[in-house]
Amino acid sequence: MNIVKKALDRGLTPGNVLSWLCLETMRRWGAFWGVLRLRVKARLLGVTVGRGVRAHGPVGLMRWPGGTIEIGDDVSMISSWRRATACTLHAPVRLRVFGPGAVIRVGEGAELSGTSVTARSTEIRIGRKVLLGPNCVIVDSDFHAPWPPEARSDAPGMERDRPVEIGDYAWIGMNSIILKGVRIGRGAIVGAGSVVTRDVPENCLAAGAPARIIRNLNADDDAR
Repeated sequence: MNIVKKALDRGLTPGNVLSWLCLETMRRWGAFWGVLRLRVKARLLGVTVGRGVRAHGPVGLMRWPGGTIEIGDDVSMISSWRRATACTLHAPVRLRVFGPGAVIRVGEGAELSGTSVTARSTEIRIGRKVLLGPNCVIVDSDFHAPWPPEARSDAPGMERDRPVEIGDYAWIGMNSIILKGVRIGRGAIVGAGSVVTRDVPENCLAAGAPARIIRNLNADDDAR
């Protein structure tokens, strides 16, 4: 109550104080239960979780026997619209490996927000301090053979799967889709709503559907 009194003495209205208390309660309570559920589930399913990992809301972990999911130190995963800052979330964070040999590695300090990562038979690597905006999707597969059309419903086409790598410090804008075989370089930025089908060099800005290189971010520094 002393905190409330001090806030009122500083001219804050009761509404402002109550709003702050609600936000703090939501942040702390949601994080407590999110981390607890994540660590219990990870222990049961054989998923590696590093130190200082934060989770707000449920995190979907789906590991096929022989597959690998590794979550590095200080990773942040937001699965609740209450905690998301930029927009609401379509679904919780989901990390799924489909088969033996499939790998998902999330690097130290990465931030995921309603992100779906699915590795069917190869590796998806998310580097250190990568920022993934709300509702991004990353896949290593088409999940169906594109041709012949008669076989699409039952031909997996796994020979076409390709690994995905997102370099350290990259920033992927909200609602972006990263398709199989893509490498996004260190420090690159992908604009919101992009569909990335080709490599993005380091320190470059790419955007669009399909995403195209717009400019080199190092050039911005040189122009200043």
